[in-house]
Amino acid sequence: MNRRRPDGIDPVARSRARRRALQAVYAWQLSGSRVNDVIAQFAHEQAHEVADLEYFEDLVRGVDTNHEVLDEALVPFLDRDIEQVDPVERAALRIAAYELRMRADVPYRVVINEAIESVKRFGAEHGHTYVNGVLDRAAAEWRAVEVKAGRR
Repeated sequence: MNRRRPDGIDPVARSRARRRALQAVYAWQLSGSRVNDVIAQFAHEQAHEVADLEYFEDLVRGVDTNHEVLDEALVPFLDRDIEQVDPVERAALRIAAYELRMRADVPYRVVINEAIESVKRFGAEHGHTYVNGVLDRAAAEWRAVEVKAGRR
């Protein structure tokens, strides 16, 4: 069965890439390792699982390169300092912020849903509700036209 959409994107492989990116960003945050080392470790593991390796690398490198800008952009939507946010939730928020701000080709609903599902899988019991609230407010500001169009 061909899962690819007409634009060539395989949504299942993208979803797996996001889950792997969450794990990689989490590891990068905690270890302080160079992002190239983290990517190499996870890319090797991904070779055994069908995932969008190119998208995985874009997400991880995008967060690494832009994390200060992303963190600052998230501040108005957080109830605490970004470093006080649970590491799994912080990784999910950074990845989603990167996608919302720098990957306009990805619908905001996909970004939010994927972040929520990843945090449900890897995070604290109610972490997904926090991530959902932050990203709903962020998307309403950063992708205002798209969000308004979706509510009609």
